[in-house]
Amino acid sequence: MAMTLAERVEPVAAGGHVVGLAWLGDALAVACGDGTVALGETIVQAHPDGAVLVAAADARGMVTGGDDGRVVLTAPDGGTTELGDEQGRWIDAVALGPSGSVAWSAGRRVVARDGKGRIAAIEAASTARGLAFMPKGYRLAIAQYNGAALWFPGTQAPPETLEWKGSHLDVTVSPDGRFVVTSMQENSLHGWRLQPDRGHMRMSGYAAKPRSLAWSHDGKWLATSGADAVIVWPFDSKEGPMGKKPREVGIRPAKVTRCAFHPGSLVLAAGYEDGCVLLVRMTDGSELLMRPAGRSGAVTALAWDRTGARIAFGTAGGEAGRLTLPV
Repeated sequence: MAMTLAERVEPVAAGGHVVGLAWLGDALAVACGDGTVALGETIVQAHPDGAVLVAAADARGMVTGGDDGRVVLTAPDGGTTELGDEQGRWIDAVALGPSGSVAWSAGRRVVARDGKGRIAAIEAASTARGLAFMPKGYRLAIAQYNGAALWFPGTQAPPETLEWKGSHLDVTVSPDGRFVVTSMQENSLHGWRLQPDRGHMRMSGYAAKPRSLAWSHDGKWLATSGADAVIVWPFDSKEGPMGKKPREVGIRPAKVTRCAFHPGSLVLAAGYEDGCVLLVRMTDGSELLMRPAGRSGAVTALAWDRTGARIAFGTAGGEAGRLTLPV
């Protein structure tokens, strides 16, 4: 009898609550709340005096921000480099950009470090909860109270503000750079069309805060958590999703906590508050069970590898696993 996907999942070592995951070549990096980054059998003490709060990764390695105020790069070989130190202030967000650039925030302070190590910093209008680099150029989107800001770290120009009342938590930018979308304290999303008109986009109706936002590889869909299904908004026209209904896929009696699009096809990984993980095909809504519900708390991280042949998950209870999809 053929093995199911759930039976193919290999357990991965994790030191407590999983904050972030990333594939560094063939190695899976697991950033954990106990301050460590697990790289297979190697446990890296990235934050020996604190906890990992946020994490992001690219080909260089995994960047973590901790409650010790430090921003640390863990390379695929396990070596660590301190990129910044905010003197004990909690790191609220990290983002990775083009040409080796990195940004982080601690309270209102937002810092950008380009690929040559040059530092620029500003004080945001309020606590900067979310950061995302624009896809072109050295420009950073910042989520803050009453909207978002767009900042060119390499210039003296003040940030451009995108206004909308309320508390904005996370921020993401469409792959073509035309749309900026934030998650909000009010269980909703808000967006701005940067081209052609700075128009507003309001996306509401969530049961919980939509804290996980994922773009499809072609930029035509934005998948979001915060409901008992993955809510997927269409961005295939210049108006964005306004006047259109979102797709709802992976409907279950539990809220979605994480979502991640396959890097090359319209397949979604969805993680739920009860620990379940599903793979869902957008074209027909078909579902495959990767991990059953009922173990180790909510899913807190999902990561596809560069080719989409492998996927990993992590949970609040400190469990992690990896799956190589059958050919």
